[in-house]
Amino acid sequence: MRTRLGWVAVIAGVVFVLASVGLASAQAKPIKIGQIIPITGEAAESGKYHKQGAEIAVDKINAAGGINGRKIQIVLEDDQTTNPGGVAALQKLLEDKEIPVILGSIRSTQVQAMLPTINEAKIPVAIGGTNYGLTHAGSQWVFRFRPHDGMSAKVIAKFMIEEQKQKKVGIIHASDAFGNGGRDMLTPAVKELGGEVLFTQGYNNLEKDFTAVVQGLKKSGATGLGTYMTFSTDLGIFARQLKQQGVQVKWVGSPSITALDGRNLAGDALYGTFGVTDFHVEASPASKAFAQAYKAKFNQDPDLYAAWCYDAVIVFAEAMKKAPDLKPENLRKAILGIQKFPGAEGEYNFDQNGDGLDHYHIVQNEKGNMVYSKTLRVAR
Repeated sequence: MRTRLGWVAVIAGVVFVLASVGLASAQAKPIKIGQIIPITGEAAESGKYHKQGAEIAVDKINAAGGINGRKIQIVLEDDQTTNPGGVAALQKLLEDKEIPVILGSIRSTQVQAMLPTINEAKIPVAIGGTNYGLTHAGSQWVFRFRPHDGMSAKVIAKFMIEEQKQKKVGIIHASDAFGNGGRDMLTPAVKELGGEVLFTQGYNNLEKDFTAVVQGLKKSGATGLGTYMTFSTDLGIFARQLKQQGVQVKWVGSPSITALDGRNLAGDALYGTFGVTDFHVEASPASKAFAQAYKAKFNQDPDLYAAWCYDAVIVFAEAMKKAPDLKPENLRKAILGIQKFPGAEGEYNFDQNGDGLDHYHIVQNEKGNMVYSKTLRVAR
């Protein structure tokens, strides 16, 4: 017959075993990372690259044992390539309280629409939108995994005027947060280097006929062209119409000029053009390693859409390892503390605004291939 003390020992042992099982189960449960991508709509093709970039990061992290023994799992939501769709996707992910961080949009206009919800939710969100104001509007919760437009404008102006010797400049831009922000940064950057802006023209996203824009550029006398075009499909259509009307300019575009879907659409109309891009396979050992893993899995080369999402997952995982837990404030502090971290896009050194990078690569389209020229860094 068991003594009272014996029964206490048995019960204590059972409680310990159950607690251990519960702890092991909690540790084995995957850590969810939310990701908002365009699965439907005009940008659905680019959404595939966002998804695949994150998948490469998940493969790498999980193969190395995950985060303290827990695997990473991506939870996808479709932004439908619209601002309301982006906000709705964000709200859907926020309903899942097991998601500690989210990968947001590459489109500045979508991020701008999401900001009030992000600030209210107080959860770390990675963004690829490059509008300067997104990380300079007082939010503590957005972390940019691409350089902002203030940097790209300086690099475009410097390369066009000092190296291409084009001082008569035209600027064509999308009439949204990204395009307008790029215009506002590029115009003074050109003037500071002694150039003259002869033509500035905005257009609505998803435009199909750029005839009036091309004719205006042709009549202006501009010999250099800087563009900030949100959708690379728009850029592809514009490039074809520019060629059809016989306009000859030295074109240096923002990163959308390097995107695969736009290049495929434009074909030889983009041959010989230049672009600034935050990712190129030849830029660093980390870039090459990412590209090799990406090609091995998907049998194609990655572009910037894939690279920044890969880096966002890798950096968030690094922050999770450093933070004492997965509470938003502790993760936020851990992300800000990441310095000299080698990513596919470049070396991350986060500042208090949430900006991690300070460079752009100059590349040229040589018969459809984006050939690396040089990397230029600019002061933040």
